[in-house]
Amino acid sequence: GEGVPKNAGEAVLWWRKAVEQGLADAQLFLGLSYAGGEGVPADYVQAYAWLNLAAAQGLEDAVQYRAKLAARMTPAQIAESQKLSLGLVD
Repeated sequence: GEGVPKNAGEAVLWWRKAVEQGLADAQLFLGLSYAGGEGVPADYVQAYAWLNLAAAQGLEDAVQYRAKLAARMTPAQIAESQKLSLGLVD
């Protein structure tokens, strides 16, 4: 069998639930979803904010993806993302 078909929108819903539990891996995957527009509209500011949180929890992959994403962003977008990431942990 083929298994269960992929549904990016449903995956995002589950990652959000895991994010509420503070799971760094979920923050990473949510950030990647926003970066690639998978299951959510592409949004670099949101992507960077979630990757920033995952990086703060020590995920090296998040640090690397965040750096790659930052190369595509303006300084204003990065500043907005950093401000947003502070609000996401409340």
